[in-house]
Amino acid sequence: MKIAFIGDIVGRPGRVMIAEHLKKLRAEYGIDFVVANYENASHGFGLTKKNAEELFKSGVDVMTGGNHTFDKKEIIDLFDVMEILRPHNYPSSVAGTGMKIYDVGNEKLAVLNIMGHYGMPYVNNAFVCADESVNALHVKSIKNIFVDFHAEATSEKRAMMMLLEGKVSAICGTHTHVSSDDLQISKGTGYLSDIGLTGCRDNVIGMDKKVPLEAFFSGIKGHFDIPKSCKKILQMVVYELHDGKCEDAFKIKMFDNGEKIVTKAWIEK
Repeated sequence: MKIAFIGDIVGRPGRVMIAEHLKKLRAEYGIDFVVANYENASHGFGLTKKNAEELFKSGVDVMTGGNHTFDKKEIIDLFDVMEILRPHNYPSSVAGTGMKIYDVGNEKLAVLNIMGHYGMPYVNNAFVCADESVNALHVKSIKNIFVDFHAEATSEKRAMMMLLEGKVSAICGTHTHVSSDDLQISKGTGYLSDIGLTGCRDNVIGMDKKVPLEAFFSGIKGHFDIPKSCKKILQMVVYELHDGKCEDAFKIKMFDNGEKIVTKAWIEK
């Protein structure tokens, strides 16, 4: 089984890159299933029905969220009709779920969405939720498990790896919009602290640089906007899974000028 994960899709530039390249990449690398993080997909904040339909049409199979999941309230109605997750460690009274099981070929694949704590909304303990959820999947004999851990702190992400190492197929971090250089496989678990954004690559975390720079000079925050024109990137990790273990992984960086960079995972022996 080959699955792929796309990091935080930031606004229209990110959606454009997915529309232009995802189906081609699926065919080129024989990808069976695509997970993508949607939380910034609609002008940088949340997800609309229109943009969700656009992303599914472009080749995404299921989408995960984060701290901006509920910025667009219409998402509440989408949970029941689309393959859209929200962080699983929101209280159980909150609409939606953060874990689903999918049939991929002749195998089962569980997708689990967890949100960290540093700088994030109030949620239940991420580590307790992840541990209990993974154990519950094992009881059901689900071996292929992918985790999107949406968190600010790399220490939280690395700690989650230590908790779930050897128990899940892959863990990939989202949220910072800045890619990290630690793609690895250890004890059959693929890991990357942060996949980085899919969207504008020549501004500040996919947003126009004006407001962030003004905030750093003055201390006064403003509303971030997506640039009307920019240089774009699509960032995607591909995992090859067998019997629940990650056997191979590589990251693709696709640029809007047609350039492509592929980086192989380091495998811990």
